Amino acid sequence: MPTNILMPALSPTMTEGTLAKWLKKEGDNVKAGDVIAEIETDKATMEVEAVDEGKLAKILIASGTSGVAVNTPIAVLLEEGESAEAIKSVAPTNSNQKAEVASAPAASAPKAAAPASTPKAQSGGRVFATPLARRIAEQKGIDLSSLQGTGPHGRIVKADLEGAKPAASKAAAPQVGAPRAAAAGPDAKALSTVYGMDFTELPNNNIKKIVARRLLESKQTVPHFYLTVDCRIDGLMAARAQLNDAAKGKYKLSVNDFVVKAVAMALQKYPAANVAWTDDAVLQFKHSDVSVAVATPNGLITPIVKKAETKGLAEISAEVKELAGRAKEGKLKPEEFQGGTFSVSNLGMFGVKDFQAIINPPQACILAVGAGIEQPVVEDGKIVVGTVMSVTLSVDHRAVDGAVGAEFLQVFKQYIENPVSMVV
Repeated sequence: MPTNILMPALSPTMTEGTLAKWLKKEGDNVKAGDVIAEIETDKATMEVEAVDEGKLAKILIASGTSGVAVNTPIAVLLEEGESAEAIKSVAPTNSNQKAEVASAPAASAPKAAAPASTPKAQSGGRVFATPLARRIAEQKGIDLSSLQGTGPHGRIVKADLEGAKPAASKAAAPQVGAPRAAAAGPDAKALSTVYGMDFTELPNNNIKKIVARRLLESKQTVPHFYLTVDCRIDGLMAARAQLNDAAKGKYKLSVNDFVVKAVAMALQKYPAANVAWTDDAVLQFKHSDVSVAVATPNGLITPIVKKAETKGLAEISAEVKELAGRAKEGKLKPEEFQGGTFSVSNLGMFGVKDFQAIINPPQACILAVGAGIEQPVVEDGKIVVGTVMSVTLSVDHRAVDGAVGAEFLQVFKQYIENPVSMVV
């Protein structure tokens, strides 16, 4: 029986994607595990593997097609011995059917329990069925353990499913609401024909469109407020120079590496800020999984330094460089940029003194880091020159109130101004 290959959901928030490239062509035989296509999700381009074998009989969605909804048929797979005429018999696919492709090993997760197509009999023994029978049973919702097979050694075959009634359907999982559409912007045609403005159109890829929608959704639905403190970082700059000199080229620490470490330590010392909001409860996280904003050709992405409180500065530095490099190539695994408990966005290297960042849901906080600037400061009643770095905390007021945000910043300030305290 022909099988629809569906657009897979390669992340929990993915509702549509771009079919970037087919790596197999019509008529090619594929085996389970073969990479058949590249899908551009909201954050990265990912390889997609076949989970069944057969012949790729027809490609329904061409390479380069954007806005393909999850669970939309993208190709048809034929089993051995089936003719191309059988494609006409493929029933329309609904959104509850299982996609015949899975994400690449990049999205590796613990193995789930055996799927419905390989149930256990009531007696505890395995149910034996042909692959075709399993697929038909899965598509029709038939419990194979309730059938008696007529094939060799009691194996269930296609004929045994004729007249079988579907099992009671499970309650469908609630669908995540689609993000609000971003403002359409000006009418490009009117700008040209009415106002005589010259411009070049730079088409938005799928990643930029989804990032735009999420930023708009965050700004409109999350009650932001902002807290700013100035940090004296002369001690940090001296420690950084000393450590880099001692490393003799093995590593090179940046100011941002110290910031990530200080954030991680502060979240452990003051966990009330290491939270996320849900309607039922505020979730307080045990570890400091710090997302670091990275600019890429396709838009902003936030790879995660997981359990950053357990890592040294050199390890954090190496990990951030490695993650940022793969982020710019679109090679991050979903678990490497989805999740996180707190974000850091640093524009200090561009000379920006201070700014306010937009919260990265479902997180409750993001720290915007400005440049370290030499300026007059008062020290023991005297005016001296010091290096001052402004940081602004954007906070989801539902999960973190003003006092909590202010106290977190005080803890962060203590660590960043006394970098030795982060290694003892």
